[in-house]
Amino acid sequence: MKRELIFLGPPACGKGTQTNMLSEYLGLPHVDTGSLLRAEIAKESEEGKIAKSFIDKGQLVPVDLVGTIIGKKLADEDCKNGYVLDGYPRSLEQAKMLEEINARVDNEDKASFRAIYFDIDEEILIERIVNRQSCPKCSEIYNKKFKPSKVENICDKCQVKLKTRADDNEETARARFDTYYRETAPLVEFYESKGVLYKIDANGSIDEVWQRLLKVIEE
Repeated sequence: MKRELIFLGPPACGKGTQTNMLSEYLGLPHVDTGSLLRAEIAKESEEGKIAKSFIDKGQLVPVDLVGTIIGKKLADEDCKNGYVLDGYPRSLEQAKMLEEINARVDNEDKASFRAIYFDIDEEILIERIVNRQSCPKCSEIYNKKFKPSKVENICDKCQVKLKTRADDNEETARARFDTYYRETAPLVEFYESKGVLYKIDANGSIDEVWQRLLKVIEE
């Protein structure tokens, strides 16, 4: 059966790290909306410029723009058996759009859909955000305090210098949380009402959260 997995939770809750691991574990493509959007920004396309203007302010990227990018990806051949989707949907409007996308790409295939919610305290996340780094080449995420690279400021995989995103500061982070609680948090209730929501405690080491995630996936 086709497996469609989405992940909910506030910024820096650990979704990226866990979904990368889960993608490899299940043999399903990891669809990271953040990476897809950053690719558009790097190309300096018109869509990328618009997306950047919202991201820099800690706001959500316009629904239609993200929906178009996601829809094309989920229709790809490598998603025929399902996907691990990280960073989408981020609003009720996007959730309804995803339902339309799934209905279109699934055709008559049987599919199992689950929304997994990473539950964690906001103050812990602020500390994660201000210490976060990423590789400009492979997009691997590190954290100076919680997940440091083996060599300070150098990617373990690519051996290139790590970067800190301009929006990874406390002021912008808190603006992003305000946006999250206003527009994204209602998704928890939305998916809970449909009987497809699964909650896990996201506070702990990567291995601890991973074991909790596996229990949910294998239920």
